Amino acid sequence: MKRMWALTASIMAGSLVMTACTVGEPVSQAPPGVGETVKISFLTFETPNLTPDVWDASIKRALDANPGIQVEKLVAPTQDRTTYAQQLLTSGQFPDVMIAVAPGGFAEGGHLYAWQPDELADFVCPQCGAIGGKVYQLPANTQAIPLVYYNKDLFAKAGITAAPKTYPELLAAAEKLKAAGITPFVVGGGHDALGPTWSALLATDLFAKNRTWMADRRSGKVAFTDPGFISSATKLADLAAKGYIDKSQLSLDYTAAQQAFLAGKGAMYAMGNWFASAADSPSTKPAFGIGQFFWPSDDGTLVAPGFTGGGLLVNANSPNIEAAKKFALSFQLDKANLDASVKNDGLIPAIKGYAPPADAGPAFQEGYELWQEAVAKDAVVESFGFAVGDAGMPPGVVPDWDSSAQDLVSGGKTPAEVAAFLDDEWKKES
Repeated sequence: MKRMWALTASIMAGSLVMTACTVGEPVSQAPPGVGETVKISFLTFETPNLTPDVWDASIKRALDANPGIQVEKLVAPTQDRTTYAQQLLTSGQFPDVMIAVAPGGFAEGGHLYAWQPDELADFVCPQCGAIGGKVYQLPANTQAIPLVYYNKDLFAKAGITAAPKTYPELLAAAEKLKAAGITPFVVGGGHDALGPTWSALLATDLFAKNRTWMADRRSGKVAFTDPGFISSATKLADLAAKGYIDKSQLSLDYTAAQQAFLAGKGAMYAMGNWFASAADSPSTKPAFGIGQFFWPSDDGTLVAPGFTGGGLLVNANSPNIEAAKKFALSFQLDKANLDASVKNDGLIPAIKGYAPPADAGPAFQEGYELWQEAVAKDAVVESFGFAVGDAGMPPGVVPDWDSSAQDLVSGGKTPAEVAAFLDDEWKKES
C-alpha cells in the first residue's frame, strides 16, 4: 500500500544494500562520512503484491533522494499491522514511521504527529482521515473498497452475458452460477478477505441513504439496531444461507482467498482495487478474463465506496521527528514511488497533478476509469470498516465488526444479535 521517512545531514557518496529484516535488524546502512547519520525505524508489512523487493526498492528511492540516513525496516508478522504497532508501543519500541496503520487511539493518546496544512498542500484531499479535525496519516492514496472482480469465463459458462446492474440482478447471477456448480463469491475469514463484501452491502444499503451515518452514530442519532444496518446484515447472512458464499472459505486468509479467485474457484471477488496488481502481474495473472463493477444497489443507483488515506504516520515522540517528517513527505510525493504503488498495489495516488503511468495494467486502468466515473457522478461514499478517523469506527470496534461478519456468514449470530453486540461494543469504546 504505501511508504516511509527521512534524514538530516549530508554524507559521502556510497552504496546502499537493502535486505528484508525483522525488528531490530537494520535494512540500510549509510556509510560514515561528513555530518551526522540519522537512524529511523519504519514499520511496514508484506502481501503477495507488496513483497520485500518492492518495499526495498521504494525505500532505496527515498534514501537516494535523502542521503544521511540509516533505515531499520520492521515487518509486521501478520496483516494486522495496527495491533502490532500497539504491541510495539506497549513495549517501548514504537516506530519512527509507520504505514497503513489505523491512527485511531494512537492519535488521541498523543503518539502521532499532526500534519500541518502547509505540509499537506500537495494532497488532493488534505482533510481525509482527520481525527478531531487533525490529520495524522498522510492522505496519499485512494482505494475503492470494494470493486467486484469477476471471472468472465465462469460468467459465460453460467449463461451470464453482462455484469449485474442492480442487486436483484446480482442475486439472479449468483443463482445461475450456483446452478452451474460454480461458487458465486470468493471470500475469506479476515478483515481484508471478508470485510470488503460486508462493506459493499453497507455502502449500498446504509451509506447511500445517509452519508453521515458514521458521524450520526458518534453523536448517538443512529444505532446498529436501526433497520438500515440490520437490512445490510440480513443480506450478508442470506448470501451464505443461499449457498452463494461458501462458509468453508472462512478458513481462508487474505492470501489464500486471492489465490482461490485467481485459480478459478469462484466467480466473483469483492476486493479493494489493490487486487488489480495481482490481476495484471505476469506472475499471477490468470488465464481467464477479469471484469469489474461496483457492488450494485437495489435500484441500480451507482454507489462507490472508497477511502483516501493510508499513507505514512510519524511518531510524535521520535527523537528524530524532523528527519522522519521530511522523509515521509519526500517518499510519499516521489513520482517513481507513486508509479510503483499503482503497479504493485493498484492504488490511485491522491496527489495533485498526478497521472497514472501509461503502461499501467488493464485491470488497474478499468478500475481507475470506474472510479473516475463515480467521482464525476458524486457517487462516492466512505468505505464502512476501512475508513479511519472521524469517518470510521472507533479502533476497538473494528475487530468486533470483523467477527460479526463471520458470525453472519457462519450463522453463529442473527442480524439482530450482531447489531445489539456492536452497539454494546461501541458503548464500551465511547
